[in-house]
Amino acid sequence: MELECAAPPRLQLDPCDGIMRTVVPGTLTILSAYPDPPFDVRKDGTPTGFDIELMRAVCGRLSLELRPLCYEGENFNDIFTGLAQGRCDAVISGTTITPDRAAIARFSRPYLQFNQGIAVNRRLTPHASSTADLRGLAAGIQKGNTSDIVARHLLAQGDIASIEYYPYHGIGTALDDLEAGRIGLVIKLFPVISWLTRERPDLAVAMQVPTREQLGIAYAPESVDLCDAVDTAIEALRESGEFAKLQAAWPGTGAIL
Repeated sequence: MELECAAPPRLQLDPCDGIMRTVVPGTLTILSAYPDPPFDVRKDGTPTGFDIELMRAVCGRLSLELRPLCYEGENFNDIFTGLAQGRCDAVISGTTITPDRAAIARFSRPYLQFNQGIAVNRRLTPHASSTADLRGLAAGIQKGNTSDIVARHLLAQGDIASIEYYPYHGIGTALDDLEAGRIGLVIKLFPVISWLTRERPDLAVAMQVPTREQLGIAYAPESVDLCDAVDTAIEALRESGEFAKLQAAWPGTGAIL
């Protein structure tokens, strides 16, 4: 589904100059994984969320149309193949910048920073407040998420008993399993797990792990000019106050760098 931006005079992009070339001329095609609230959500079938609306505002600045695509793979790290295969111009999906990811994609300047959050079943583990209280429990993790780094560390130091992996689109199943007591915790970026548990009264985010993960937008390595142009547009949105308004519209995105 395409989301059209406001229409200031369209930028003339000359592909011969190699400046701001996009997969579809005049259009910014982005790839995001759903559900990932408050960053990427579907509202009545329409893509929205902080990341989507941020890129819509960027498109308004760059005189481009926005074309959001949905990533349907099981492992989040495979989302970057869309850049290598030329299916999209950018990946934006509450994406943490890591050395491994930066080795295969060009990243924007960080635009937000968050910790990982750990959700537990308050009915079954009412007193969990530190990682030491998680001993003997299984952690639910989406494949390819940076929460796996946290889970592996907890496993190595004996704070959890095991790790259960779910496909990226299986986060709902992981939370169902947490409610039913089949696993003991779910780890995910703090604002996301906070959104996902807020309508599940038995579940609560019991703690944060201070990972201080910086979120960025990923591009193909050669997309230098596009990356720079979007960074400049985001900085203009910060200066105009539009970035802060988007943060206010999507609770949980208020962390700053």
